[in-house]
Amino acid sequence: MKWVSPLLKHVVYPGLSKAGYLRRAAQTASTVLTYHGVLPAGYKIIDPQLDGNLVSLESFRRQLQFLQDRYNIISPKEFLRWCEGLCELPPRSVLLTCDDGLRNCFYDMLPLLQEFEIECLFFVTGASLSQTPTMLWYEQLYLMLLGAHRNFSLELPQTTKRIQVSQSTKHAVWWELVQKLSHHAPEGRQELLETIRMQLGLEEQWNAKYSEDPALSRRFLLLDQSELKQLAASGAYVGAHTTSHPVLSQTSTELAWNEISENKRALDQILGQETWAFAYPFGDLTSVSSREMELAERAGFKAAFRNVSRGFGTQAPRFALPRVHITRELTLAEFEAHISGFHRSLQQRFRRSEQSTAMGLNA
Repeated sequence: MKWVSPLLKHVVYPGLSKAGYLRRAAQTASTVLTYHGVLPAGYKIIDPQLDGNLVSLESFRRQLQFLQDRYNIISPKEFLRWCEGLCELPPRSVLLTCDDGLRNCFYDMLPLLQEFEIECLFFVTGASLSQTPTMLWYEQLYLMLLGAHRNFSLELPQTTKRIQVSQSTKHAVWWELVQKLSHHAPEGRQELLETIRMQLGLEEQWNAKYSEDPALSRRFLLLDQSELKQLAASGAYVGAHTTSHPVLSQTSTELAWNEISENKRALDQILGQETWAFAYPFGDLTSVSSREMELAERAGFKAAFRNVSRGFGTQAPRFALPRVHITRELTLAEFEAHISGFHRSLQQRFRRSEQSTAMGLNA
């Protein structure tokens, strides 16, 4: 489908959006959107894959205006009432959510949401309960790999295999390491990150600039406890995103339970309110299994969200709620194609066509 993407992006989707077809396609569906924050003013893109999950302030403004003009934006409270069977959602309803709790969510994203009088459900990790702002460990790992300007090899403790890394394989190696390090509790994971830092030959204070530079700090640092309380006091809704953001499917049952239940308990205590919503870290098909869904329900959440892209009607699994992932490169017409479900249905048709062709060739 890659060959047709430019045609879809610049011709088909804009035409369908302008004609109102995409809005009509979404008439009966409800959609949950996933953001990961916005790019702060003055920030320069470091790496397209690293920064691809954050949208520009200008794009975010256009998307909010577009949703307000053409769709029915619902509040987290209204969505909770729907989950409890207490109300019906309006046609073309859209809920906004945002994962991770980066500082830009409070300093850059929230003011725009307040300007449009739109409510968003923010999912934060246990790091935002700390008095000192820290970074997401897997972004820290990615930045370390980017900082090594040569081919190299890594060897983790208690393994015999050396991991070979080149400029072209850094992203694949990063994801392999993310899954391996997710096997460990947060303390053990930090020790392994320190081992990797030393093997890469990086200075002990290699990441100091991410705290000292205003734009870098809003891009990479997470909310601390004071900022989180201010976010909640502003009227924003706060959900749980585990204690340390591992790939839950790679953890033991005991560790997965601690990550999910302790995050809820700590947020309930610090914010003085029930944390009813949970978002699975990464949230794709390989990162979430039925075990994690059962643990989220047992922990006392009323709903849990994945990052699997599709809308839903009157019936939806409350602990596997799909969301549409909004990324930096989406045009406004692509944005509507995704939230209306048209992009997903088109992908499914192409996939079925490719499978049928392959079956015919192999017959």
